[in-house]
Amino acid sequence: MSSVLLPLFAESDVSGAAANVAEVAAETVSGFSSVDTIWVLLGAALVFFMHPGFTMVEAGFTRAKNTGNIAMKNMLTFALGTIVFTIIGFGLMFGEGNPYIGIVDLLSGRAIANEYGAGSYPGVVFLIFQTVFCATSATIVSGAMAERTKFGTYCLYCIVLCAVIYPISGHWIWCSDGWLSKAGFHDFAGSTVVHMVGGLSALIGAAFLGPRIGKYTADGKPRAILGSNLALGCLGVLILWFGWFGFNGASTVCATGDDVLTSMGSIFVTTNLAAAVGTAVTMIITWFRYGKPDVSMTLNGALAGLVGITACADVVSPLGAIGVGTLSAIFLVIAIEFIDKVLHIDDPVGAISVHGVCGVVGTLCVALFADPKVNSDFTGLFYGGSIDLLITQATGIIAVAIWIAITMLILFGVLKATVGLRVSKIDELEGLDISEHGLASAYADFNITDQLHGIVAHEEGKVPVSQAVTIEHTAPKTVAPKMVDPNRPKFSKVEIICRQNKFEELKDALNAINITGMTVTQVMGCGMQKGSSEFYRGVQVDIQLLPKVRVEVVVTKVPVDLVIETAKKTLYTGNIGDGKIFVYDVENVVKVRTGVEGYSALQDE
Repeated sequence: MSSVLLPLFAESDVSGAAANVAEVAAETVSGFSSVDTIWVLLGAALVFFMHPGFTMVEAGFTRAKNTGNIAMKNMLTFALGTIVFTIIGFGLMFGEGNPYIGIVDLLSGRAIANEYGAGSYPGVVFLIFQTVFCATSATIVSGAMAERTKFGTYCLYCIVLCAVIYPISGHWIWCSDGWLSKAGFHDFAGSTVVHMVGGLSALIGAAFLGPRIGKYTADGKPRAILGSNLALGCLGVLILWFGWFGFNGASTVCATGDDVLTSMGSIFVTTNLAAAVGTAVTMIITWFRYGKPDVSMTLNGALAGLVGITACADVVSPLGAIGVGTLSAIFLVIAIEFIDKVLHIDDPVGAISVHGVCGVVGTLCVALFADPKVNSDFTGLFYGGSIDLLITQATGIIAVAIWIAITMLILFGVLKATVGLRVSKIDELEGLDISEHGLASAYADFNITDQLHGIVAHEEGKVPVSQAVTIEHTAPKTVAPKMVDPNRPKFSKVEIICRQNKFEELKDALNAINITGMTVTQVMGCGMQKGSSEFYRGVQVDIQLLPKVRVEVVVTKVPVDLVIETAKKTLYTGNIGDGKIFVYDVENVVKVRTGVEGYSALQDE
C-alpha cells in the first residue's frame, strides 16, 4: 500500500504502479477514475467482511458461556473504531504535519475532506478503506484477552488505540512524509502497521490480565481449555481468507493500467499461496509433534501465512510466497508453545503468535524474498540484494514495537488502576454472557454444558484457595424404609455405556433376547484412563471426555445375566474404551398411561 499511496498526498518520484495512478488520474476527464473508485470501495467491503470472520474464530476457539460477550466486543470494536478514527485518527495518520504525526483541525472537518485524496478517487473513499484496516488492528486484541476482560474496559481500549496509538505509527509508514516511509521501509498492506501493532497490544493486554482460571496448575503446567465450536472457527478462518483478497489485493488502490492489473493478479496468487502453504506446513508440524494434526493450530496456520504475506505480497514471486508461508508456519508453532508454556501468557485464540510474531516475520520477508522481476524497487537477500533493506525493515519493526510497548503499558496500566481490567472470579466462572450482558445463553433453546477447568485441582484432590468455591451441605433427611413384598417380582435396571459405533449392533442383540424397550442417551465421559492422550494447541488434555452412548433397560422377565452376557459379547474388542455395565435394583415400575404397576407395566398389552 505504501508505495502506491504516495501520489495521494504529495508529489514524489514513484515508479511502477504508483506512477500509473498519477497518469490515469491526469487523463481522467472527471478527475476521478470509476474503476479505481469501485475497486477501493470493493476492497473496503471485503475487509469489513473479515470482522464476522474474527468473531467466528474467537467464538469457536473459546467456551460457549462467553459467546455473546465476544459478539458484542467485535461489534463495538468496529463501531467505536469507526467513530474515533473518522473524527481523530484519520487526520493524525494522513494529515499534513511532520514525519512523526499528522495534524488535523477537527473544527474544519478536514479529517473527512476530499483533499485527503488527490489521486484517482475521492478522499472519502480512501477514508473508509483506511477505517476498516484500523478496526482490524483493534479487534486482534479481543481474542487474546477473551473470557475474562471487563466489557467497558475493552471499549475504552478500542477508543484509545483507534484514535491515537494506531494512527501515529501508521503515519510513519503509510504517509508520504512519514519518517519510515522516507527511509524506504516497505509494508505493503500492514504486516507491521496492522497486525504487529494488534499482536503486540494483545501480548501486553493478556500479560496484564493474567491467565483464565484453571489454565495453569500450581506448578505452572498449562492445561488445555477446549474451544466450543471448531467448525465455527473454521468458517471464520475461511471468511478471513476470502476477505484477505481485499485486504492485500485492493491495497494497490488502483485498478487501471496493464502494470497494475498484472500486479493485482500476482498479489492474489501470492496471498492465496502463502495461506495454503501456512495451512499445510502447520498441519505437518503438529502431526509430527503431537501424533495427530491439530485442528485449531492448523486453522491458525492459514492466518499465519496470510499475515506473513501481507507486507510483501506485491514484491514476491509465487516461489517467494511459498517461503513466506513456510516460515510463518514454523514460527507460529514455536511462538504458540513458547508463549503458553514458557511465558505463561494465556492466549485462547493464538492472536499474539498469528498477528504479532508472523507480522514481524512477514515484514522481514520483504528483505529476504523481494524479487526485482516482480517489483524493481526492491531486491531481497535471496535475490542478490544488500543487507540495507533488512536493516531498514528491522529498524521499522523495532521503532513501532517500542511505540506500542510504551503506549500500551501506560494504557493498560491506567485502565487496571482505575476501572479495572478483569471481571471477578465468580463472573468469569459463570461466563461473561450472564455477568456482563445479562444473557443466560447465546445459544437459545440449546442446553449448554461447560467444564469449569481448574476449579478442583487434580493433585491429591485439593482445591486451590484462590479458586475455592463454597458449597453448603445439609444433613440428609431420614426416610422410613418401605416394606418389601417378598412375593413381588424383582426388577433390575441395566445401564450400558458403549462406543457410538457399537450401538446399532447392541440394539439388535438386545432385541434378539426380547428386550424391545430401552432409553438411549448420547453422553460424554471417560474411565480410569482419563480418555485417550490427546493434544490441543500443543498442550496435553488432562481429561479427555469421549462421546459415548448410554443404553438403559429395566428387566424382570428376561434374566439380568442374559442381558449382561449379550452386551459383553457384542461390545468386546479387547481395547480400552469398550464400555461398562451397571446393574441397579428397581423398587417398582409404573406405566403412566394406564396406571398399571409392577410386572404388568413392563409387558405388552
